[in-house]
Amino acid sequence: MYQQPLQITGNACFFYGTLMSPQVLSRVIYGTINPEPWQYKDLRIRPATLHDYCRHQVRHADYPGITKERGKSVKGTYVTGLNMGDMTRLDAFEGSEYDRVVVKVKVLNDDGTEGEEVEGSVYVYGDESHLVKAEWNFEEFVKEKMHRWVGDSRNILVSPLLYAEMNTG
Repeated sequence: MYQQPLQITGNACFFYGTLMSPQVLSRVIYGTINPEPWQYKDLRIRPATLHDYCRHQVRHADYPGITKERGKSVKGTYVTGLNMGDMTRLDAFEGSEYDRVVVKVKVLNDDGTEGEEVEGSVYVYGDESHLVKAEWNFEEFVKEKMHRWVGDSRNILVSPLLYAEMNTG
């Protein structure tokens, strides 16, 4: 099945944790969980996979970190259309715990198979001694912890594909 090549506008990032939530991403880059359509008109958000990294729970935290680990892979979202202001706010949000590095990720096709390989930034956790060797769970974060980040999350859907609504309209 043919898919149109991904058009990259501005900066691109791969998110694998709390920023997979549209509400958390919006709060970080726009200062609100309900941005105006003109604010996100350039964003394109797609599910993607980052190979040779592994996601772990950060000890005593609601969020994960990733480390390089050959043979492992991390599912997340690939976001394009971020501007320099967005990147500055993302850098401040991630803080000194993370290093922003450039990686290649595989964007997922509509059928869930891996498609185009693209480049983007990802935030890699700096101190592996603070990571628990257990997988961080996005669904658990949404159900049990996201309310601390954005308010009442009882009516928030779990799938990172929520971004689809931002990509239409």
